Amino acid sequence: MPVWLLILILLFAAVTFASHFLFPSVRWFFRRRLERVVAQVNQKLERPIQPFKLARRYDMIQRLIYDPEVSQAIADHAHTEGIPESVAFEQARRYAREIVPSFSASAYFGIAIRLARFLSNALYRVRLGHHDEEALKAIPPDATIVFVMNHRSNMDYVLVTYLAAERSALSYAVGEWAQVWPLSGLIRAMGAYFIRRRSRNELYRKVLARYVKLATDAGVTQALFPEGGLSLSGALMPPKLGLLKYITDGFDPAGRDVVFVPVALNYDQVLEDRILVKAASDPKRRFHARIGVIAASAIKQVWLKAIGRYHRFGYAAVSFGAPLSLRSFPAPPSGDVTVPLARALMRRIGNIVPVLPVPAVSWLILHKGPMTRAELSAALSEIVRELPEIHVHLPHHEVASAVEVGAQHLLKRKMLIEENGRLSPAPGETELLRYYSNSIRHLMPDAPAGAPAGAGEVSALAGS
Repeated sequence: MPVWLLILILLFAAVTFASHFLFPSVRWFFRRRLERVVAQVNQKLERPIQPFKLARRYDMIQRLIYDPEVSQAIADHAHTEGIPESVAFEQARRYAREIVPSFSASAYFGIAIRLARFLSNALYRVRLGHHDEEALKAIPPDATIVFVMNHRSNMDYVLVTYLAAERSALSYAVGEWAQVWPLSGLIRAMGAYFIRRRSRNELYRKVLARYVKLATDAGVTQALFPEGGLSLSGALMPPKLGLLKYITDGFDPAGRDVVFVPVALNYDQVLEDRILVKAASDPKRRFHARIGVIAASAIKQVWLKAIGRYHRFGYAAVSFGAPLSLRSFPAPPSGDVTVPLARALMRRIGNIVPVLPVPAVSWLILHKGPMTRAELSAALSEIVRELPEIHVHLPHHEVASAVEVGAQHLLKRKMLIEENGRLSPAPGETELLRYYSNSIRHLMPDAPAGAPAGAGEVSALAGS
């Protein structure tokens, strides 16, 4: 027998042995280990990880592409496009593979939570704003919780993951920016699912809609940004209906309830602020974020840390609003609750946006003109007294401390200049000051009557 033939036979025998005996044993070993990790984690969480989230990714993909509604969408797509159903089926399979995550409890609680805690506290002084702990704990244990948040920065994912670590594992919808290797694998392992925000393909939309609906019906805790993307102006933006509509469509009041928890975030410094402000003036609203600039900035911060001159980027605060039950939400005559629900959620988010030192000082100077620190303190004290319902963060519980923190931060970034003791906008920095001012403008005394910014208009784009 030729040597090459013997080697080939032995190779096939080794593959057969591995596939029939070794691989199942290895999978069984890791599955048992995963089950032990999940059991330990569930003892610490307010809401245990749902079995749906722990299903094998292959099984979830199969369940999704053979769903009756997806099967009908495949047939409709094949008829519309004039292609064989087998081709349409493979497209649906490709969409499902793109969307479905591969959650790993070890990656989420062993890596993601620790990394989120480290990054949040390394970059900011994190503060928990308004929250009604009793109302959050009173949510029925069998309800699906959806955290609905304003979108200021890509740090939002990190910050909320850190602050919600004791409640449950969150499932985020992430855009195309995260579909790069090796980041995509880590994000999938943390339970996030990918969406194409600008897709107009009906088959893709149906596959995405069915995944979101299946996850919601299974009780998976989710987090979504109704604005659809980062705010370029700093203000709350009109909500989009994509993911929200997927959740509300076909909701059965007699089944599992869906409870929305409004979450509002604000920062003294948004890491991407200049990129966002520049994108706002771009006709195509494109982000010009070069990887070299980002890497250089990160290296600079590491160097400052090493020589003892590193300072955090001010305060970051998160507020949790009153939960809103979909079951008890009044349906309009049309029966579609999505639009009024989106408006109600944006109002609740807007009402609890934390007022931090930098946004407060920015708004006062833009609104009232150049001011001394004493005048800023007097003006902010008046706001705190007249509007006790807003959530103003005062370092050391003193208005003067808030003014000093905000002024020093803006002077350090050369967004303000000081002449004869009066603070005024630096040349060319007015738009950036307005970006921070806009985050709290709807809460201030001269805000237009009615709903806060972003609550009045609704966009029907999918993939919000």
